[in-house]
Amino acid sequence: MRLRNKPWAKDLIEANPEKILVSPETIAGHWQSRFAQEQPIYIEVGSGKGQFITQMAQKYPDRNFIAVEIQESAIAVILQKQVELQLPNLQLLLGTGASLTTFFADNEVAGVYLNFSDPWPKTRHEKRRLTFKTFLAEYQQIMQADGYLRFKTDNQGLFEYSLCSLNAYGMLLDDVSLDLHKSDLAIENVQTEYEEKFSKRGDRIYRLEAHFKSDNA
Repeated sequence: MRLRNKPWAKDLIEANPEKILVSPETIAGHWQSRFAQEQPIYIEVGSGKGQFITQMAQKYPDRNFIAVEIQESAIAVILQKQVELQLPNLQLLLGTGASLTTFFADNEVAGVYLNFSDPWPKTRHEKRRLTFKTFLAEYQQIMQADGYLRFKTDNQGLFEYSLCSLNAYGMLLDDVSLDLHKSDLAIENVQTEYEEKFSKRGDRIYRLEAHFKSDNA
């Protein structure tokens, strides 16, 4: 969902270059230099208003996190939170998930989170889904051999499509939950804004975790 234009967004972004990159291709392979400590890097593609990524950074100080968001207004909302929180293990990236191999070097990322991505339900828009094979190829290239992909959605159609897409690509499923909030994983689960909204009205939340086969698997 596209947020309303926020006229203050551009000024806030320009005033905080140490927290956000708008030309991230210049840092590929050197993301660790943006953080206080060198730690495994995890990215969320499509971070929205940033509730998930900021809470993850607080919960796991031994990991570095990057919020990847294409909407300037949305990333500016996350930046507002980061200006207040000053989390040393959180960076922001204004860009699209279709350019990850430009933004990150091979094997630079330990894990990728996809939370409540746009389902793009029409068949002609399949290539825009973040679990389409071209996106999976991007994740695989930037991800370390032992890295993982975690995906959550309230959309059953997108979840079923994603299971098929990951399987067809040759990924291995480590966990599949058809009702996350009624599973053992609910205790440790960090929710997004959409997730809180959907779960409160009784919608089922779907989740999967998967990894890419190694060359010698």
